[in-house]
Amino acid sequence: MMWVFNSVFGRSFDLLFFPFRHLNAWFGMAFISLLTGLLMLFVFRLTSNQEGIRKVKDKIKAHLLELRLFKDNMGVTMKAQGQILGANLRYIAYSAKPMLVMMVPLVLILIQLNLWFGYEPLRPGESAILKVKLEESVKPMELEALLEAPPGIEVETPPLRLEEQKEIDWRLRARAEGVHELALKIGGYSLAKSVAVGRGSLDRISPVKVKRRFFEEVLNPGEKPFPSQVPVKSVEVAYPPKRMIFLGLRLHWLIAYFALSILFGFALKRPFKVEI
Repeated sequence: MMWVFNSVFGRSFDLLFFPFRHLNAWFGMAFISLLTGLLMLFVFRLTSNQEGIRKVKDKIKAHLLELRLFKDNMGVTMKAQGQILGANLRYIAYSAKPMLVMMVPLVLILIQLNLWFGYEPLRPGESAILKVKLEESVKPMELEALLEAPPGIEVETPPLRLEEQKEIDWRLRARAEGVHELALKIGGYSLAKSVAVGRGSLDRISPVKVKRRFFEEVLNPGEKPFPSQVPVKSVEVAYPPKRMIFLGLRLHWLIAYFALSILFGFALKRPFKVEI
């Protein structure tokens, strides 16, 4: 069951980020980027042709030196450029296998990291939209839809039914910090959706809860999925996006993550004797 994997895999990130939950988000980002850099080095060393990479890099360096020494000889220059192109293609071929091996775990890591770095929790007094997306065969105007909220969340509007979008929306307002559970009654089914309000600087936030379908569960692992018979595709809280602040710039977390992972990878490749 996909939910079991998501639960176990997600719990590992809970443990990894536990020491950083009340620190600046950059500390958690640096830590996970370091681990990713080490993982990439391990996979690259284990699955790549290290000797072949070393030789092809030496050939590229030699042909670049040849270009400098014989820059006035057109024949030698053209031949060296062709050899450099061929060596680069071999280098790409050597790198393809570790990249393919790394692709699946990296995608799963990115999906989990989006829960930690993709969204800001609501602040007390801040409002947000709750979106219930229905199956195509369902008519929103005829469907029973009730929403009950705990004391920490106020439901400000009656349900807004959007026939063409197959959607029912409510506007919520956060009143107290904590993780609150909304109770939805849709077409005779009872559903729950969590809402995070004003917690630590680094917290796991699940914006979307989905129906039990493989790919939807893979992409949205934050909460246990709805049963397959429920006439709802997803329930979403529209949280504000999170940004990493660096020298006054607001960076998307993916930029920070890949930049730091690559930096750590190149910084550690020599101590770990990995040819990249």
